[in-house]
Amino acid sequence: MELNIMEQQLKQDALFLPFMQIPTGHHHVADALMEDLMSYMDTVRCNKIDILSYSYGKMETVVSSTYLRWIKNLPNAYHWIYDQMAYKKADKRNRNYLYELLFINFFKRLLKEHEPRILFCTHALPSNIASVLKQKGKLQATIVNVYTDYFVNRVWGIEGVDYHFVPSVEVKKFLQKLGVDEKRIYVTGIPVHREFNNTTQMKEKNPNELQVLVTGGSLGVGGLEKILSEPSEAMHYYVLCGKNTSLYKQLKATNRMDVTPIPYIERKQEMNAYYNQVDAVITKPGGVTISECLIKRKPIFVCNALPGQEKINEQQLKRLGVVQPVTCESAKDEIKAFFSDVDKQKGYHRTVDHYHQQLENRSMVEILEEIFPFA
Repeated sequence: MELNIMEQQLKQDALFLPFMQIPTGHHHVADALMEDLMSYMDTVRCNKIDILSYSYGKMETVVSSTYLRWIKNLPNAYHWIYDQMAYKKADKRNRNYLYELLFINFFKRLLKEHEPRILFCTHALPSNIASVLKQKGKLQATIVNVYTDYFVNRVWGIEGVDYHFVPSVEVKKFLQKLGVDEKRIYVTGIPVHREFNNTTQMKEKNPNELQVLVTGGSLGVGGLEKILSEPSEAMHYYVLCGKNTSLYKQLKATNRMDVTPIPYIERKQEMNAYYNQVDAVITKPGGVTISECLIKRKPIFVCNALPGQEKINEQQLKRLGVVQPVTCESAKDEIKAFFSDVDKQKGYHRTVDHYHQQLENRSMVEILEEIFPFA
């Protein structure tokens, strides 16, 4: 008993800091990093804490639901405000006094409770607060920014941040222009679970039928109705419905031979098996999903980008050449055209290969071993 208590006392905290409880990429990335960290170091205690619910309790639910309704009902207004407040003139860094007023005292309390040696910020707001405290000499922990989009908005803290895990060389160059030392930037891509390196297939594929994964839970019923408007003998759709149970039941009731609705998937192994099964993915340009598809080297067709981050992601990904925008109405024809054009396929895969060649050639575990303050 005494030995167990001593072992617990020897463990040191690593805090992973997403924002809000919505299961977005901020949480998925934090979970993946926590697993990598704990896989090689048994002297660390990992805690994932959403600073919004930590600070304001049940108010987080109200904020989250309001945020989702805002995006759904007033998308243009949301995009304009996000562009003005977080993205426009992203190279101009200003203090966000409102965020500091709302969160800095709670953040100090969190640090006092855990006394962390390292912070992994997977969202811009906790990064911002950590940066302010570090510059004031009130935070000694190592700070790591882990970017979950393909750009850096104005909210992210830069000064005082020790390391940056970035999705692309373009983001690395942007940070260097802001004065960040190249040695503190790791081009990791957006971190995803290690299971996605596994290439096991679910079953034998029909060589005469294109298998397409559709992130249905995110696209919503409207977008899916356009994509799945007509049955296809040459294409089979695996539709990820997520927690959208009504969508799953609706698709199941159609009993279409070319559509397989898939309920919420919790196990990474199962999700990875679907990636291995399909020839292509139709998705929105969310950072983590795109990163998973890039690791699987699956052709990515994007449509129905949400306002704000996703629309900007789409712009950046088009510049990188690793996604192909389609319209929901003609997605089937555009995908068929791609797979009928050998030269287009080769060109796309060359671009994806080039993207991978620019990433770190070390594993995430090796990078964590290098930066950890008590490895």
